[in-house]
Order: sequence, then structure tokens, then C-alpha cells
Amino acid sequence: MSPTYITFFMTFLLGIMGLAFHRIHLLSALLCLEGMMLALFIALSFWSTQFEMLSYFSLPMFMLTFSACEASMGLALMVATTRTHGSDHLKNLNLLQC
Repeated sequence: MSPTYITFFMTFLLGIMGLAFHRIHLLSALLCLEGMMLALFIALSFWSTQFEMLSYFSLPMFMLTFSACEASMGLALMVATTRTHGSDHLKNLNLLQC
């Protein structure tokens, strides 16, 4: 395995570990998700340049578009949650809590 693949894998794994272990604020969870999406975008861009085919060049752009839509939707949900609940703590977002 080349060092480039190891770097992409470790970046994605760091995002997963941040999402799993640092779950206090909604903003930190959204940043971990965004880091994972950017790692996938870079890996997909690198993969498409390896094959040097024109049909693979549009795939990273679709992923980047979906990542931007995911980030804007997450920030909108965070603003709405902060306005209704008063904070962005994930423990306050449990609707089943008495």
C-alpha cells in the first residue's frame, strides 16, 4: 500500500474516531463529517486521475456538490436546533428524554 493511500485512510479514520469519541457539540460532529467527506473527495479525485479516463472526472465533482449540500443542510439544522433548544449540545437533542 502506498503512502498516499495510507494518508487518505488515516484521514478518514480520524474523522470517524472524532465522530465516535468527541460527541459533545453538534458543530464538532458536523466538522468530523465534513472531514470524512473531504477525505473521500480527495481519494476519489486521486483514483480518477489514475485511470485517466474522461468518464471518471465528473464523479468527484458530484461528490463535492453533495458534500456542500450536506454541509449547508447540517448548518441550517444546527441553527434551528440552537434556536429551539438553546444550545448545540448533543445530549439535549434527545426527544425521548423525560
